[in-house]
Amino acid sequence: MIRKMLRSFLPIRSWENRLTVSLLTYYLKHRHAHSDLPKVNFQEYRRKSLAKPNVSSMRSADERRTTTYAMSFVLAVAGMYVLKSHALHYIEFLGASRDVIAEAQIEINLKDIGLGKTAVFQWRGKPVFVYHRTQTIINQERQVNVLTLRHPETDDQRVKRPEWLVVIGICTHLGCIPLPNAGMIPGGFYCPCHASHFDGSGRIRRGPAPTNMDIPEYQFIDEHSILVG
Repeated sequence: MIRKMLRSFLPIRSWENRLTVSLLTYYLKHRHAHSDLPKVNFQEYRRKSLAKPNVSSMRSADERRTTTYAMSFVLAVAGMYVLKSHALHYIEFLGASRDVIAEAQIEINLKDIGLGKTAVFQWRGKPVFVYHRTQTIINQERQVNVLTLRHPETDDQRVKRPEWLVVIGICTHLGCIPLPNAGMIPGGFYCPCHASHFDGSGRIRRGPAPTNMDIPEYQFIDEHSILVG
């Protein structure tokens, strides 16, 4: 029947037409349709509590929530461990290096610093000035009127022993290193970058520096040594 219908529309005049009719006949007889495939059934993958269609899902709500809560807890714990490992990695990366940690505390021998001299030491990557002051400088700094200072501090507040001044040798203006025993004030410090003058107690007296030179944490071990840090 199919062949007769094709012949009525496609007259057979050559072997090419015959081959075309044969191919079309085969295609129509053996068409590729999916209407005869069975329906997909996911019943075996469903939860047993939800397998019955006539039972309300509210009855298994607690069971399903327990599973969800358990999975959420496991994922939260895993995420916290991952976050902790990354946080420790960045903290160790941004932390101080071993050579800086090794210099967290330094012991300074005061016997090598002569009267009126200033020795420079490195502590945590910063210069520390240890100034062996003479009695003249001590008397001079004690007589200063604190009310006239930009950053009011008495000399006794800045030293633990009158003859020893320990300060961080960094100008509080832009972080330059002042020169000991220089400037307009006798026995003081002078920053050549922007002409900040500090007195023999490390207090700002002239120039753009806003505050006095910082004092590190230190203590006297004995009469001839101190521990900085």
